[in-house]
Order: sequence, then C-alpha cells, then structure tokens
Amino acid sequence: MRRSLLALPLVLASALVLAGCAGDEGAPAPTDEPDAALDVCATPGGEAASAIAVSGDFGSQPTIDFAAGLTVDETEREVLIAGGEVAPGALVSVAYALYNATTGEELESYGWGAGDPATPFRADPGLLSAGFAKTLGCLGEGSRVVGVIPSDEGFGEQGVDLGVGLDDALLFVVDVLSENRWTTDLPVVGGTDDAPTVTLPSTAPKTDLEIAVLEEGDGDVVGITDSVTVHYLGTEWETGEIFDQSYTRGEPATFSVQGVVAGFKEALVGQTVGSRVIVTMPPALGYGAQEGHALQNSTLVFLIDIVDTAPAA
Repeated sequence: MRRSLLALPLVLASALVLAGCAGDEGAPAPTDEPDAALDVCATPGGEAASAIAVSGDFGSQPTIDFAAGLTVDETEREVLIAGGEVAPGALVSVAYALYNATTGEELESYGWGAGDPATPFRADPGLLSAGFAKTLGCLGEGSRVVGVIPSDEGFGEQGVDLGVGLDDALLFVVDVLSENRWTTDLPVVGGTDDAPTVTLPSTAPKTDLEIAVLEEGDGDVVGITDSVTVHYLGTEWETGEIFDQSYTRGEPATFSVQGVVAGFKEALVGQTVGSRVIVTMPPALGYGAQEGHALQNSTLVFLIDIVDTAPAA
C-alpha cells in the first residue's frame, strides 16, 4: 500500500509537515508567533492563491492549473468550496495535492485514488507547520481549499531532501472529505471501570478513522510527543474478538504517543487525562503496513482510558 508523503503513517517519520519536536535540534518551529496568537481560521487570500485554477468534482482527483514561479511572504488561501466548519485543531480527513509552486513540479497527490486512504490532519500549528495549518484552518467536511505557502511556513530546511529549494513556495490543494467524529453505530460499553466490555454493532466495519469521547477528563492535555499511561481494550471488528487489553493484566500500559499505530495516536493527541475514548480505524491506520501481521487487514476498535501523560524524557 502506498503511503502518504505527508502523514501516513502519522508518526515522526512524517515530520515533513509536523512541527519540530522537543529534542529535535534544528527542526523548524511551526511559526514565529505563539500558537495561541495564530488564528488559523482567519488566513487571508491574495493574488497567488486566487490565480490557481482547480476544476473537477469534489472528492475526485482535480485538474490544477497555475503558472510556476509563485512567491508569497505569508500563507495565502482561497476557499473554493465552502463546506462545514470545525473548531481549530479538530481532526479531519483529507485528500490533497502538493506542488512546488516555484518550479511547478507535482510533489504528491494522495487520497483521491484507489488504495489511498484519506489522511487525518489537525489544523494546529503545534502539530503542523504553520502554512499547512493555516490552509486547513477551521474547514470541515465538504470544503475545497487552495493554499500557497512560503518556505518558512512549509517544509523549511527539511524540504531540501524532497528537492524543494530553501526559497521555494508550496501549493497545497485540499478536499476535506470527513470529520472524524464517531456519532453513529457506536459500540455499547458495559462491564465495570476495571473490567469493561465492548459490544460492537451488527453493521459493516467503518471505513474511516472515527473517534468518540465517552467521558471527558479534566487533566493535562496529551501532546504529540508525550509519554502516556493508558488502559485499553482492542477488538477486531470483523470477528468481534478481543486481541489485546491491559485491564486483565491489572495495570495500565505506558508508551510514547509516537510508538503506536496511527489511529491509536490520533485518538490520544489533544485528549485530556481522565478521558475515556473509543476509536475505530481502517487497516491503513492500524497494522495495514505490517506485512504478515495477523491484523493487517482488520478494522480495529480501541476503548482507551487515559490515566496520565507527561512530556517525553
């Protein structure tokens, strides 16, 4: 299965767009402004973004026409199709095309083709480099947007490894395909806090990453590079069988947020300690990339109780 250059699997190997993390000396900061001061929902338009011609049906591979040599001092965006709205930093799944706007070269197109699952993103400058966060902003399902991103708000020095010059701008065309909220066909969670049960609905497995917060805690927020302590119960949707859990072992598990499969990670980031979360993920965001794994082709469901979090040592 082909993997997204940008964010699949969603681990630090995808740091092309992830902001520099603690301990990564020399990694570019997402923005010179404090995160709280950057309103990703208010990214302005401009001549460069408005000059991009995008045609084709929403959700299908578009045709993108533009004149190479685009330059911008700050990210510009043009909303071509106004869909729903989400809160800043909400998780959405997208299809996208990425170009070197200076040379005109296509770097990648992902999520529109067969075998390319939608890519989960959060428009959060603490998680994405500023230009990508400012392009996605608070756009929800059904939105199509164009962003033209200067180097210092895009890949920065990391772009050199992709053949993107230090002064090259990027063109980012995005269809927001879905919001990753689990609102229908939720499993029934029973049992006790120490020995929960999960009964899946008698429906076909979900095909997208979907997350529901069953109980919201009031503790610290889980960060993308944190070490977390959780209790969890994992069920294979196709069989209804539990394949792993910590509850029966009598103690929670502690691990890096970056050390788990992509769907599990996305269920953790941004949640608060004390929360109970349930997530379903397609194989591509579970064990789909692990050839020969017993769950390689399985849709996974995890019930997660977040016990603690702390910055990685």
